[in-house]
Amino acid sequence: MKLISYPIVAAWHSRSIHLLRLLNRLLNRCLTALLLLLFFSLPLPTTAQIVTSLPVMLQKKQLITIPANDIQVLKDKTHPGVTTKGIVWLKGVNFEQGTIDVDLRGKDVFLQSFLGIAFHGVDTLTYDVVYFRPFNFQHPDTLRRNWSVQYMSMPDHGWPQLRKESPLTYEHSVQPVPRADDWFHCRLQITKTTVRVFVNYAANPSLTVDLLNQRSEGLIGLWADGLSGDFSNLTIHPYSAPKR
Repeated sequence: MKLISYPIVAAWHSRSIHLLRLLNRLLNRCLTALLLLLFFSLPLPTTAQIVTSLPVMLQKKQLITIPANDIQVLKDKTHPGVTTKGIVWLKGVNFEQGTIDVDLRGKDVFLQSFLGIAFHGVDTLTYDVVYFRPFNFQHPDTLRRNWSVQYMSMPDHGWPQLRKESPLTYEHSVQPVPRADDWFHCRLQITKTTVRVFVNYAANPSLTVDLLNQRSEGLIGLWADGLSGDFSNLTIHPYSAPKR
């Protein structure tokens, strides 16, 4: 058997090392370019994530409510929060774009339990809201199930007008389907033009709509109509699009 001479082996080894170095530089450049692309294509946070303890906010009088609306601390060890109805604004929180996460619990009482999150609020008459009708979550009527989650923009675009003029555009069924009286998680992803609604950490939104208001910012509030609703684990992550 003929042996390969040492100079040939050395030359091959040198070329291999040189090739590996070139590949390493190329990979580093590609990785750097990819990271820069991701950095400039993702939204940039304008403020740090806001994790709220609703009972603490209530104790510090940071939840603004009109006197007629009662608000109380929940007696639920697994979901520390509050129970209320009407609109309860978060004092000192001005929201533009971003993500709002919250755990909600309504009641299985037909046409009596409505709860959700108001945003871009000016006062109790002017705001946008995404809210749920838990009594429709598992309703045997398909049409009623499609009325499980609703977006509206007050005072100009209430649900009766939206349902009449654009049926099943601003309301939809939810997936996955919670029980009417169970806790469920809601995530709102709000941009300058749209809101997407996710239920129980689903990969796909249950509702996606174009915003109907002309405001770019405003108050955030807990919203409940009819019977009181339960709210827990509210987290707000504001962001804005990067400047080009």
